[in-house]
Amino acid sequence: MGTVAEVVGIILVFGCAMFGRLTFRRVQLSRAGGVEVSLRQPRGSGLRGWRRWRLGMGRYVGDGFAWYPIAGLRARPGVVLDRAELEITDRRAPSEAEEPLMPPSATVLACRDRHERVELAMSPDVLTGYLSWLQAGPPGQSTGYRQAS
Repeated sequence: MGTVAEVVGIILVFGCAMFGRLTFRRVQLSRAGGVEVSLRQPRGSGLRGWRRWRLGMGRYVGDGFAWYPIAGLRARPGVVLDRAELEITDRRAPSEAEEPLMPPSATVLACRDRHERVELAMSPDVLTGYLSWLQAGPPGQSTGYRQAS
């Protein structure tokens, strides 16, 4: 049977490995053009309200915006929004309670496409890039960008 020191040692090694993995993931996504974006989704069917905010990294992948949770262990994105189907339904400043969970000076966008409904919180620089990406598209094709008024 192990001693308390051995158990604590195993927990510390596991914790350091997880911290290293999450740090590596964040650096890897940043180098690949990732931007810091907080996201929250509505609760499941029949439940009202929204889940909690989660910090993550967003990447522009072709005609999609892929969002990866920082604390996730999967290599695949948690959410992918299709630019051709995307609609911004609301734009607002975060509430006082939300501010600590978001990038500095964030703007909150309520977005939806055919498959997903999410709120994204991003800094002014990231917002400018996101809106530019939404409006851009190949010549001769509709961008699919729509903003509800």
